[in-house]
Amino acid sequence: MIAPEDMAVCRELIRTGSYSFHAASRVLPARVRDPALALYAFCRVADDAVDEVAASDKGAAVARLKDRLDRIYAGQPRDAASDRAFASVVEEFEMPRALPEALIEGLEWDASGRRYKDLSELQAYSARVASAVGAMMCVLMRVRDPDVIARACDLGLAMQLTNIARDVGEDARAGRLFLPLDWLAEEGIDPEDFLADPQPLPGICRCTERLIKRADMLYWRAATGVRCLPLDCRPGILAAGRVYAAIGDQVVRRGHDSVTSRAYTSGRRKLVLMAGSVFSSMGFSLLPRSARLHAKPEPEVAFLVDAAARKPEGQDRAELLIGAMMALKARDRGLA
Repeated sequence: MIAPEDMAVCRELIRTGSYSFHAASRVLPARVRDPALALYAFCRVADDAVDEVAASDKGAAVARLKDRLDRIYAGQPRDAASDRAFASVVEEFEMPRALPEALIEGLEWDASGRRYKDLSELQAYSARVASAVGAMMCVLMRVRDPDVIARACDLGLAMQLTNIARDVGEDARAGRLFLPLDWLAEEGIDPEDFLADPQPLPGICRCTERLIKRADMLYWRAATGVRCLPLDCRPGILAAGRVYAAIGDQVVRRGHDSVTSRAYTSGRRKLVLMAGSVFSSMGFSLLPRSARLHAKPEPEVAFLVDAAARKPEGQDRAELLIGAMMALKARDRGLA
């Protein structure tokens, strides 16, 4: 499906650019791991294409990304390993275009320096830059159940909120602010004053704590969806969630101060979490399904769930054909 030389480039991009996903991907089955690495490589390249240009050039960078996506969906990708590999994934899995489009929209919001007045707006941003990837992962696993996709989107939200909580200081020193503005107002913090002199103020730490608590609830709910994934995919997705949740745990241990230093998970800790995920996932089949699985999707991710849950036309026809054949067999048995 993906040319070996393009796959090699994608693997290297993720190995050096996304340590947490690279670690978790090791326990995914090859049929999902390779297209997932191609997906993440395209996302990494897209993010860098916007993030690494001057502020005055960001709008043009987003426009170029949209053109690249047009070419991928037209079957004529740009001459780059990540684009060719992702084009193969789009064709093989009939990837709904609304999903990568949502990702690019999130990058466009980044490029404009948008700030978020409340948690809902922050989740709308997180839906685009993270939950869209979770929904695409479901497509790669051939999962189209809307409840399971909703829980994958929960996981994406949780991971992005964890990232934001971890990077408060780093973002502020780069002139970026993702903490909800209404939370800052409640704490009596002026956003411009904080950006001018980022300090681990008690109010900033309380905002970070609120993000971590919100993420923890979403991780808890997302776990019910992992149980419904294909058996050989569960350890990798469970590991990804646990690795990111462990970053949140480190933020908590530092008193929610992510301004003075940046929390991280050591390589050894990642290996322990991955091994534990393999063993934990073995018992999932013995557990009853939780009512949390059927919780409504967060309003901000509902459009992603709808797009990912829509079965390809050919798949619907195949299911109808199988159903008709089973009905005929049942009728034949009745006549025998």
